[in-house]
Amino acid sequence: MDVTGQDFHRLLPSLLEAIADAQFVAIDLEFSGISNQQKSRSRAPKQYAGGKASLQDRYEEERSAAEKYQVLQIGITCVGESLNRGVYVVRPYNFNLNPFPDEKMNIQRDVTLQGRAMQFLYRHNFRLEDSLNSGVHYLSRAEEAEERQIEAQLRDKDEGPSVQLEADDTVSLEFMHRVRQEVMAWKRRPTKTPEFLNIAPIGHGLPPYPDRGLNSFQRLLVHQYVRTEHPDLTTTSRQGFIQITARNQGRQDAEKQYRAKTFEERLARQVGLRWLVEAIQGADLSAINPDSFGPANGSKNDSVTSEFNDVRNRLRGHSTVLVGHNLFLDLIYLYACFFGPLPGRVEDFQRTIHDLFPRIIDTKYLATHDNPDMAAFNLEQLDRMLHPQAQPVIELHPGHSKYSAAFDSTHEAGFDSFMTARLLLRSSVSIEASGKYIEELPSPAEDAFYTPLEGEGDDLIDFKDASEQLEAIDRTSSQSSSRPSSGVATSRTTFSHATKFDLLGDLSDEIDPFTLRPRTPAAEVEPKPEPEPKIDNETGRRLPAWESDFWKVYGNKLQVNGTMEGVCNLGSWPQ
Repeated sequence: MDVTGQDFHRLLPSLLEAIADAQFVAIDLEFSGISNQQKSRSRAPKQYAGGKASLQDRYEEERSAAEKYQVLQIGITCVGESLNRGVYVVRPYNFNLNPFPDEKMNIQRDVTLQGRAMQFLYRHNFRLEDSLNSGVHYLSRAEEAEERQIEAQLRDKDEGPSVQLEADDTVSLEFMHRVRQEVMAWKRRPTKTPEFLNIAPIGHGLPPYPDRGLNSFQRLLVHQYVRTEHPDLTTTSRQGFIQITARNQGRQDAEKQYRAKTFEERLARQVGLRWLVEAIQGADLSAINPDSFGPANGSKNDSVTSEFNDVRNRLRGHSTVLVGHNLFLDLIYLYACFFGPLPGRVEDFQRTIHDLFPRIIDTKYLATHDNPDMAAFNLEQLDRMLHPQAQPVIELHPGHSKYSAAFDSTHEAGFDSFMTARLLLRSSVSIEASGKYIEELPSPAEDAFYTPLEGEGDDLIDFKDASEQLEAIDRTSSQSSSRPSSGVATSRTTFSHATKFDLLGDLSDEIDPFTLRPRTPAAEVEPKPEPEPKIDNETGRRLPAWESDFWKVYGNKLQVNGTMEGVCNLGSWPQ
């Protein structure tokens, strides 16, 4: 489901409910640029002995990129389980982000686009104009704090700076002399009318400069003069001039309250997509006003408010399991985008992320831990390998039919988050059924692990077998490329691409994308019965329980290929 900036606040209650109902949430991010690791290594060859950087070096590279570039698209897939039907129900969402803050905001944000990154996104149907026209706004926690600080300074003029004019600043001295005369004359007026005095430049509103108004320094001088010498008066900034009126404390208090209320409502809407990240983290969502997504006529909807309060209470203090593929990079950008400046040391980053999201799963680590050769395969290839696996049963929610076709939206963040969710479900079930992870656990109790029954797991895909099949396919494709051309483009091998931007192993038309085997003519295909849509809870057809020892091995570990450490350990898996 695509969610635009125009739809976001109307859909926010259902989005938060999907997170609250989810067993886990899978994410994927697309960026306006990434680090150039090859360039960084050429500048400091001693730091990359043997061609591998330290985890700290890699973190610094990615941190610098995340501080420069923006998140342009984010995919969020919420996965729930229907126990009565024995299926996992997935709800993938795709959000284009507007990188520019709303023009009513005081903060500014620099936006940088990297040519190669944008070309990659455009090849996969991303359009920057969609982000600018209908993208969802967002503010990081740091940006929200900055906006509040600026607003407080503007709201309370008594906190404004004091300016002393220099003797040689004749222009400003003459201006303030005129202001004093006009204010004193207005205060001595014989009647109570007019009830206001407008301070504007001489000739304001007249040709040849009809739009000329007070500059910011002149405004500051007028505010300061009235505040310090006429406490019975108050000033209000207008278009091109300042209006002075008698102080009415009751009216001023009401105006301040109204301004504060409208500011909070506007700010809550500008926080935008960060509310979903806060919900995944289990943060306080009390700043969201339920009236902002009520009926179009502005009337209150008690039912919506009640349901929203229930969802908000369910989310508070409950951190949802966060899943991603090759998650080290995404977490760096996620933090820079929605939280604030990244810490300088990777150890501090690890602790900070663990505090925010105590349970994180990197499907890249999950897929490669027992099979290091799998590190060369990308998300799409891993998803294809496990696609024939019958269990667990996965179905799209009826309102999320966009990705019903198998692999037609690769590298759109919503679809990639959907593939990540499928990969977690299928690979974790397959690995647990094999029991291989048991060898990794220190001093296990005899009854702490699941033991496969005889014949169990026969319909599950083994990663090692699948990778050998894919490599055999690649060898076949490579050999066939030396034959005379038949007019059909030959596919590149799995290992022919070096960076994130290149597609690994485009499959030839002779290969079935679902089974990764040579296609069989239609006449030779034997019909196969549809798998029974039910998860057998007694034979390991469900996602391993979060409290199980399985996640002590695979949880909170991020695969970081090309580094000496190889893995970024975020901390212990909470029970």
